[in-house]
Amino acid sequence: MKVPEGCAICGATWGDHWANVEGQRMFFCCEICETEFRNMIDEVKRRTKWAGIDEIKTSGDPRLRRCTAIANSNTFSFVIGFDSEGKVRIFQEESPQ
Repeated sequence: MKVPEGCAICGATWGDHWANVEGQRMFFCCEICETEFRNMIDEVKRRTKWAGIDEIKTSGDPRLRRCTAIANSNTFSFVIGFDSEGKVRIFQEESPQ
């Protein structure tokens, strides 16, 4: 899966937390970002019924992120927000950009 440079969800370059997600070793700045990323991937797969995701693009800040997931030639755009433990608290589908 192609993810942003640095932390897979926030792009930070500090920290040293690595985890296997979807069969791929990924860098995260912290455990909370790993939890957020896993929950985001699970939510996208649940809503789209996709078996996997090829790429995820994120922008925004810790309060709210605008994202696009890509699988094969399909795209799924959404806004997501998390609570302090990394659980999804806001998820809103958007029209593709």
